[in-house]
Amino acid sequence: MSTEAIAPADPAPEPTRARFNGSLLTTLLPWALAVVLYITLVLRASNFSHAGPLSVLMYSITILGVVAMGQTCVILIGGIDLSVSNVMSGTTIIGAYIMGGGYSNQHLFKAVVICLALGALVGLLNGLIITLLGMPDMIATLAMWTIIYGAMTLFNSTHPAGGAAAGLTNFITKPVIWFIMPAALVWMVLAIVLTLVLRNTTFGRQVYAVGLSRGASRAAGISVMRTTVVLYVISGLCAAAAGLLLVGQLRIGQLASGSNYQLWSIAAVVLGGTSIFGGRGGYGNTIAGVAIIVLLVNGLLLVLRIGTAAQNILYGLVILVMLVVFRFGSRREETT
Repeated sequence: MSTEAIAPADPAPEPTRARFNGSLLTTLLPWALAVVLYITLVLRASNFSHAGPLSVLMYSITILGVVAMGQTCVILIGGIDLSVSNVMSGTTIIGAYIMGGGYSNQHLFKAVVICLALGALVGLLNGLIITLLGMPDMIATLAMWTIIYGAMTLFNSTHPAGGAAAGLTNFITKPVIWFIMPAALVWMVLAIVLTLVLRNTTFGRQVYAVGLSRGASRAAGISVMRTTVVLYVISGLCAAAAGLLLVGQLRIGQLASGSNYQLWSIAAVVLGGTSIFGGRGGYGNTIAGVAIIVLLVNGLLLVLRIGTAAQNILYGLVILVMLVVFRFGSRREETT
């Protein structure tokens, strides 16, 4: 029997530390970028440190943050909702029509209920078309976008324009704590609830499982159809709620008022590090992505006065750079 000493094996790699480093990169980077953008904005226009301009940023973040909640949910399962912009636009038109203008609160509750119900209906139809007919998410929601646009064009041309109720306008634009308005407080609570549901509940685990593999989820007994439909209903509700906030801000309904939110909501989710292929990410960092978009819009449009074409180019470049960074972080997690 050999008495030679056996050389100790090389120490095993430390996957936990490597995963932590990769996760830390993708978690901190969006927030760091948002802070840098805000500091840059204040340096170029110092009034953005005052309550008035901060309240404008806050209600802009709130509106985009609400619609991005639903967009995050569907992207987590590898889907996408292209109908959100027209759901928002349609909500501003229908909501303003029902409220009737004149800043009366008489029909405010009725407008809220009807608009949220219509948003949920659009989400339900999207989910059923995707799951029952096997349509790709992008095609199904793009078709719904077209249908809503046609319906709202017809409605807008045959019904008198209305206006927002005073209660709704105050809810989204009148600060109650420094620069924070009631709508922002409600959104913060909902953001915490959504984050906890996704991280700590059985339904949340099912969402991530469906995002990673729909086939494996079915084999594990998860109802992919139910999960998908529920998430698209949530997306429709969020888009309608954001539309109500938007009409409260604008005070009138406009056919194209929500057009930018399709790109912005997707960009916010991507900038927050949620994988467009599903199964990875969450709403916490989407909030940072929302802040980045709002700060870019306000900084480029109001301070630097860069045109729309240049803004779109910069949005695309920022998204591409962040995707590369997040992909690098994901590979470090997967290979270590």
